[in-house]
Amino acid sequence: MKFPKAHTLKEIAEIIGSEFVGSEVFPVFGMNEIHVVEEGDIVFVDHPKYYDKALNSKATVVLINKKVECPEGKALLISDDPFRDFNKLTKHFKPFVNSNNIISATAEIGEGTIIQPGVFIGNHVKIGKNCVIHPHVTIYDGCIIGDDVTIHANTVLGADAFYYKNRPEGFDKLLSGGTVVIENNVDIGASCTIDRGVTGATTIKEGSKLDNQIQVGHDTVIGKKCLIASHTGIAGCVVIEDEVTLWGQVGITSGATIGKKAVILAQTGVAKSLEGGKTYFGSPAEEAREKLKQMASVKQIPEILQKLKKN
Repeated sequence: MKFPKAHTLKEIAEIIGSEFVGSEVFPVFGMNEIHVVEEGDIVFVDHPKYYDKALNSKATVVLINKKVECPEGKALLISDDPFRDFNKLTKHFKPFVNSNNIISATAEIGEGTIIQPGVFIGNHVKIGKNCVIHPHVTIYDGCIIGDDVTIHANTVLGADAFYYKNRPEGFDKLLSGGTVVIENNVDIGASCTIDRGVTGATTIKEGSKLDNQIQVGHDTVIGKKCLIASHTGIAGCVVIEDEVTLWGQVGITSGATIGKKAVILAQTGVAKSLEGGKTYFGSPAEEAREKLKQMASVKQIPEILQKLKKN
């Protein structure tokens, strides 16, 4: 998430009430999670296990809960609770803005696009040309939709990320300030849910087709010409490369990468990254032929045991 303008390190520290290490005029251009962070961004870290990863990332400002040696060319924001203060920055730069209209006056809708009854379109949404948005679709603030996109009834674009910190008093939510980007020629079925990024974009690239009742988690990127069948659940921060096929009831864990042209058969559970160009099945997912051989072997176990008893 980029700020509307550059801010100084001192200005950012004043917003969250923290100490800082570095020049007070050190420039800050945005804020992002570790997997999408860029030069000029703030990244937060609140566990020693991840200090090195954050300090050595592309981020130039690290919001951290301990004074450590500051790498050259970077700055630190010292906070007793980086999670809380990252939320403060999201509230400051991407506050929730109420919409009093079914279609916001700030939304941009391209020529030839059809909006059916009951659709909600939030603030600063951009929809391209020749799209069809069917009844009761909800498009939250800031979502971007390309040309020739079809979205079927009751689908929701841009709901919050499912991201919580477990505190003694209960779960604390990490606020979502990102967006959803749907590229050209994408079809999205009925009753799908595509969550916004925490600070970046959840993206479905050109030509991909989604069936009904699919969940796509925050910051996930679905490549070009992918085919995804119903009841598939994709967690946050997943990368699905181009021309991947996911059949019904596939589940994919957070942070996994599915390689180009992979095929994942129905009811497969993906617990780690998978190479492209292969077909997978089972839970945990394995190459389909190998998995089917294993299943055939298991079926033979009772017969083998009976033979052993007779001998």
